[in-house]
Amino acid sequence: MSQLKFTTLSISAADLGGENPLPNLQQSGDLHAVEADANVPADMIENMKYGRVSNILPYTLQDQYERERHESLFKVAILENEILRATFLLDYGGRLWSLYHKPSERELLSSNPVFQPANLALRNAWFSGGVEWNISTIGHWPLTCAPVFAAQVQADEGKPVLRLYEWERLRQVPFHLDFYLPDGSPLLYVHVRIINPHDHDIAMYWWSNVAVPETPKTRVIVPAEQTYRFGYTRSLDILPVPTFEGVDMTYATNGSRAMDFFFHIPDGQRRWMTALDSKGKGLVQISTDRLKGRKLFLWGMGQGGRRWQEFLSEPGKPYIEIQAGLARTQLEHLKMPARTEWDWLEGYGSLEADPALAHSLDWQTVQQHVSQQIENLTPNFDAEFARSRTIQEIEASEIRHLGSGWGYLEKRRRELAGEAPFASPALAFDESSLTAEQLPWLHLLENGSLPVDFDEDHPSFMVQEDWRGLLERAAKTDTNGHAWLQLGIMDFYAGRTGDAKHAWEQSLAQKRTFLPLRNLAVLAKNEGDLEKAVDYYLQAYALKPELAPLVIELGQTLIDAGKPQQWLDMLNTNLPLPPTPSPLRREGEQNESQVPLYERSEMGRDLGRGSKLLTALRKLGRIRLLEARAALMVEDFERVDRFFADGIVIPDLREGEISLSEFWLQFHAARIRAAENLAPEVDISERVRQEYPIPRNFDFRMSET
Repeated sequence: MSQLKFTTLSISAADLGGENPLPNLQQSGDLHAVEADANVPADMIENMKYGRVSNILPYTLQDQYERERHESLFKVAILENEILRATFLLDYGGRLWSLYHKPSERELLSSNPVFQPANLALRNAWFSGGVEWNISTIGHWPLTCAPVFAAQVQADEGKPVLRLYEWERLRQVPFHLDFYLPDGSPLLYVHVRIINPHDHDIAMYWWSNVAVPETPKTRVIVPAEQTYRFGYTRSLDILPVPTFEGVDMTYATNGSRAMDFFFHIPDGQRRWMTALDSKGKGLVQISTDRLKGRKLFLWGMGQGGRRWQEFLSEPGKPYIEIQAGLARTQLEHLKMPARTEWDWLEGYGSLEADPALAHSLDWQTVQQHVSQQIENLTPNFDAEFARSRTIQEIEASEIRHLGSGWGYLEKRRRELAGEAPFASPALAFDESSLTAEQLPWLHLLENGSLPVDFDEDHPSFMVQEDWRGLLERAAKTDTNGHAWLQLGIMDFYAGRTGDAKHAWEQSLAQKRTFLPLRNLAVLAKNEGDLEKAVDYYLQAYALKPELAPLVIELGQTLIDAGKPQQWLDMLNTNLPLPPTPSPLRREGEQNESQVPLYERSEMGRDLGRGSKLLTALRKLGRIRLLEARAALMVEDFERVDRFFADGIVIPDLREGEISLSEFWLQFHAARIRAAENLAPEVDISERVRQEYPIPRNFDFRMSET
């Protein structure tokens, strides 16, 4: 009998920490930018160019986590019948954390024994394991480490349905997933619906990422004869399935480095994918035709891939991902027409195949056998899709878990503007979901001004153009600089950097706070004026010396500006903070404020010997890395050696980032050059790699080079 309950689950977990108050103004590079093979279809190439975003505003970054873990209680929903038990993490994007097959007493997913955030998502924090639902834009979605709404819906005959839903702020769309397990069903059904409520087209993206255990004999099977391969080397090429250059790529452990394989399932073919072990047992994912794409992601057997596996979990818990998406590849967005809805049905369950046939050398035999097993498992999948659509408009009997208040805020804005609702009552965005993040905006909506008591340590941002008029009117009477600060962020997001600069200067003219100073520093750095960027950063730092993200940006900018000794002095000295913040420099002014902050005597002589960093900041992995990088620039090899000897861990090391491994090689190359007085043109790169192989704990490389 199908049942739904809400409870808690104890997991060994690292604390997610608070959110970074600095708006994301970095024009970050795209890890998945590619040069496509000449044979890649033209429509796919167009989709790869369409719909990209430069940053994740209005969302803030989630980068304050560490790696110390302790037992923590997670709010979960558990949906089960006689065959399957599905567990969902409600505060973490509704992740399907576990899918347990009762008859065989097997966990079908790779269910991570720990919760360990790492820097792999759009907002930084991401964790491995289970099934992740990704909407909006390329990458792990903004709400992967955020709560979603959970409601209980009663379908026909009172059978329970778990509805997870939210308002997504990048594309400004509502979406929901309805999960249900009919009595005796071998599949967990997931009906997904995305609604474009706008009068214009939007770019859309969806991938369901399914983590499954990796074993030497795990074979990924999909009804495809060719695949698009992306190897994290900026190229996309087309390969045959399953064997290329003598290697059967359907066995994940045959890969040496991290790799994406996007399988091309022919039109008209049932859309499915499975990962089977040596006994022919494993998980199957099946969908209706809307989800055209299927992907295998593997970390590879190289040292970097193995290190990532352990960094995200514990030793001995390797996994791969089989994924399903709207487009052929994850490098694409699709154009979703105005005022339309997209929906589809997915199914997840246990599949058992004849191991001899599942592991046959004849790929046609493998596909045909597994395809027949899937048809036996779910002969009426299309009819089930039609049935699932009858549930989507049933209103919830009870909201059991709250998501964010942004959906309610948009609902209220539309009501006051006389606009149509963005969703039906089936998606209830309740006023009780409002938090401190939305209250300033509600105040602006209902009172025409932002509140005076703006919390600059926990700000929220808005880039939706519907709010521009309200902000502009509020700026006319603003006395605390908040409206101008927000207008500048909105201008920056829209590419109007000149207007953004003006707005932040206006904000500072009304009230001197660290956020507009820092934002001006980022603008100056983006424009290549590192001297001005350093000046603004130091002014912001003088107002907020305890803010780790600000200090890290300052340290990086000092190094970029060729001022490593100044950064080292800040780490070492005990000089006091400046007693009076310096005024903002303006063009044409001839006064002391034109002198860079780090050169003023009251701030400390000798190029910016500022206050010593707080002890807690001084120990952070990122700051230790910046210290070592600066030390290398001044040839303080002993200090760099101490960094490596201490085995420093950087919790938020970015996916694709090779700073540690490259820094290791740079350090040893510099030391050899100094000891042997070698000329710069002498190439010793291969010698360094041979004599000083990268230690495993510093190797996070995702490609061969």
